[in-house]
Amino acid sequence: MSRTYTAEGTGDALLLVHGHPFDRTMWAPQIAEFSRTHRVVAPDLRGYGSAPVVPGTGTTLLSDFAEDVRALADALGIEWFTLGGLSMGGQIVMECYRLFPERINGLVLADTFPAAETPEGRAARNAMADRLVREGMKGYADEVLDKMVAPYAEESVRAHVHRMMTSTQPEGAAAALRGRAQRPDYRALLTTIDVPTLVVVGRDDTYTPVADAEAMHAAIGTASNPSVSNPNISTLAVVESAAHMPNLEQPAVFNAALHGLLDRVAARAKA
Repeated sequence: MSRTYTAEGTGDALLLVHGHPFDRTMWAPQIAEFSRTHRVVAPDLRGYGSAPVVPGTGTTLLSDFAEDVRALADALGIEWFTLGGLSMGGQIVMECYRLFPERINGLVLADTFPAAETPEGRAARNAMADRLVREGMKGYADEVLDKMVAPYAEESVRAHVHRMMTSTQPEGAAAALRGRAQRPDYRALLTTIDVPTLVVVGRDDTYTPVADAEAMHAAIGTASNPSVSNPNISTLAVVESAAHMPNLEQPAVFNAALHGLLDRVAARAKA
């Protein structure tokens, strides 16, 4: 079996979690940039990329993915890390913070949202899961490409995203969709975050609009003082000329925001 994660560079650890239905190659611009200063780890989630589908698993919960993240960090001897994720990956990041906040010294929540699924959303995700198993990934990938990346994005980026989607194992994607349909509500969790956090979103993201990112940013770290959003905890970056995947569509802008977060993490560690 091929290796199911990328680990490059040395220094403080930065662990990046991909979204649905992608794989670890979605973080290629960030691996190239940050492996010069950090130990960057990007896994394929179970059922995605080169990671196998767990036999007999019809549902993969966010907590299952989170435990996989913890197990990988343990296997690599990484005690503390900055943890980032996009879309479903961002929800996995929130679940990780719920389960083991003592391991995490910084957070990146990209193009994601914290609310539990609605009844209509649960039905839609479960129906899509059945469709993917029945029909495969190509029809879905063709339909959603212009929402994942903006129609004006570079063709090489669009091709990369489409290739990731069509290469995903339908059973793995379906299991994750069923799990996301059961996800908890993380909005109260956001208020308890006490590590430097970057909330980032593409200006033209229709899956997770800017208003969702603004609400997350405003909530983070407010448990101790609900009337004040703490700028020392959360920063918000809205990436122009990008949709749901600003890390690929506008990597220089995304990387600049991530550099700012990592600088804050490092400064806090020295304080």
